Amino acid sequence: MKLKTVHSVFILLWGVFAFAQEVSYNGNPDASYFKARTLAFDGQYTMARDTLKKVLTKYPEYADVRNLLASTYSWDGNYETARGHFNMITSIERKNKEAWVASVKNELYSENYHTALGLANKALIYLPSDSDLMQLAKRAQESMTMKTRATEAEPDSNVTKDSIEGSAFKNKLGIANTFDIFDRIYDPMINTSVEYKRETKAGAVVPRVNYANRFNTHGVQFEADFYPKFSKLFYGYLNYGYSNSPIFPDHRVGAELYSNWPKSMELSLGIRYLDFADTKANIITGSVGLYRGNYYFSLRPYITPTDRKTGVSGTLLARKYYKDGDNYLGVLLGMGFAPELKQLRNDDTLLAETLLFIESQQLLLEYQFTGKKNPNIYRTNLGITRQELVFDSGSFFFAISAGLTYQVKF
Repeated sequence: MKLKTVHSVFILLWGVFAFAQEVSYNGNPDASYFKARTLAFDGQYTMARDTLKKVLTKYPEYADVRNLLASTYSWDGNYETARGHFNMITSIERKNKEAWVASVKNELYSENYHTALGLANKALIYLPSDSDLMQLAKRAQESMTMKTRATEAEPDSNVTKDSIEGSAFKNKLGIANTFDIFDRIYDPMINTSVEYKRETKAGAVVPRVNYANRFNTHGVQFEADFYPKFSKLFYGYLNYGYSNSPIFPDHRVGAELYSNWPKSMELSLGIRYLDFADTKANIITGSVGLYRGNYYFSLRPYITPTDRKTGVSGTLLARKYYKDGDNYLGVLLGMGFAPELKQLRNDDTLLAETLLFIESQQLLLEYQFTGKKNPNIYRTNLGITRQELVFDSGSFFFAISAGLTYQVKF
């Protein structure tokens, strides 16, 4: 019995000793690095990583070893693990060009183009005018632009274009709900829309059905968007909507041409036409968009000329993107005369054209994110509006709006 016990203890101690010998590293780190590099370049990533990890147990600040280790993870498609190792290097060695380049490429491989552009711009702070990093920044911007061809909502809301072009998902089915409450005069309003988006070679097609309940009046609007692709530099927006309800325009038409310019800039020019039972409105609009790292800024004016006067308004949008174009936090500011005609009442009369000249200010916060275990999209928004009363010039009411959107990719 005692002999068995001694034998067992011996085996246990021998195993611990052998394990310690295995995990400890006493070799030449440079020789091990070159050996691992040869293995990695031959495609034997697992064997290369075993060697590199052993070196790092004794030399954790050996940047070339960690950079190669991160690269093998990146080449193997394990972008998140690679990202962690690259960050460990660049957070300490700010001028390590090889690590910055590999880190940017890792984000390009994973199609996180916003992050890639942000990393490239950050690297250029420490390595100004570096041609390789400038080329990677240009590549990230071009890839991001190609990915942002179609808007997730109508351009009147001035949201950034974002598409799934090039991905496995060519379809989206979404439902959006918005609820508005007022501090005086008006009852709450409910707006719901259901849309289907299909990516085609010609561009994205988006049929949509809108429902609204305002002033105890129900209304339905049928609408369709099309985003034709003309070239890498130009794409468009076309819209048509129809309704026989008094709380929607009888006809709504929109057209806009977008163009991509150097310095990560996007410009557009378009028109909107709204046809109500008693009036018609032509609205001239456009946008100036600018990408800076993970940030996007856009300014959109609205000009509404009529025989009475010219209505002028505008919106300013700012967004910060995270891992990709489907994940962002944004704020929208609107000022001037309201171009979007959300009809209100004056006694028993529905008001439409009068709102072209109503003073209004708006602040809207939005947050969009994707699921952890699925690619579906969730978007929430919360806003406050200060708007002039139609029947009492100079007097204002406040409205709070909250909304939730859910989109399924397939």
